[in-house]
Amino acid sequence: MINQKICIFCGSKEGTNEEFQKLAKELGAKIAQKGLGLIYGGAQIGLMGQVADAALENQGEVIGVIPESLADREIAHSGLNSLIVTTDMHERKRTMYDLADAFIALPGGMGTLEEIFEAATWTKLGMHRNGIYKPVVLLDNGEFWQDMIRFLDYQVSAGFVSQKSREIVCSAYTVDQAIELAMKIRQINQ
Repeated sequence: MINQKICIFCGSKEGTNEEFQKLAKELGAKIAQKGLGLIYGGAQIGLMGQVADAALENQGEVIGVIPESLADREIAHSGLNSLIVTTDMHERKRTMYDLADAFIALPGGMGTLEEIFEAATWTKLGMHRNGIYKPVVLLDNGEFWQDMIRFLDYQVSAGFVSQKSREIVCSAYTVDQAIELAMKIRQINQ
């Protein structure tokens, strides 16, 4: 049984930039190689499927969480160590948040954005299991999340987000850096 688990937020589509697909595969492989568990949205398509497959290929523990309504549409992954089917999206997110020790976000769409900000808000408000501090690390090649990072910084300067809250969402440009940052921040706050 693996103790520490990282939840991955990412797209159910592959996107147009092959670098993001390579990053998803590298992230899944490294999480498994480091003996960490991977929690994710449970689909076998898009970046979601690629990160899960890479972890499985490296003998990693992969737990997928998918709502009944998306099990067919997003094509639930049948080869996982565990697939949890929930009644709705709210239960899906709560389950993923409860299982995870930290979060890493690869590029994705509106659902990915929602997960990033909800997980960060739960950390800010101490709503995660036992009030544990769980960071959200944005992982890309330095381009995809760039405008969002600038906007988060602007929210601080505009007086809507404190610097302490802003630090819940951090960024990394390599897989090793993302994993280290996710787990290091969690350890500091245990």
